[in-house]
Amino acid sequence: MSDFDQAKRDAADAAANSDQLAQIVALLKAQQLTQQQPLAPAPAATSSSGTNAKWIGIGAAVVVGGPLFLLAFTAAALGIAAVAVSVAILALVLRSVWQDIKPK
Repeated sequence: MSDFDQAKRDAADAAANSDQLAQIVALLKAQQLTQQQPLAPAPAATSSSGTNAKWIGIGAAVVVGGPLFLLAFTAAALGIAAVAVSVAILALVLRSVWQDIKPK
């Protein structure tokens, strides 16, 4: 067998292989197209009804909640101040008692 005949056979085999590869690629593309998930429907547009009521509710919450927050903060601050004064008085009393008990 000559080199020319061998090259001819190799060319025929390559052509057959490229035809097979083209068929495989076409088959894979067809499978991908059939297996794709359908697109999700677009979300429905929200209606603008009730927006005024929503903002009125938020405004009312701020108007009522703001002063209540400040009142709670003030009560907490007063409680902390009362504890601090109590600790200071206790320290002074204990110091006085210690001075009386301590030998001279």
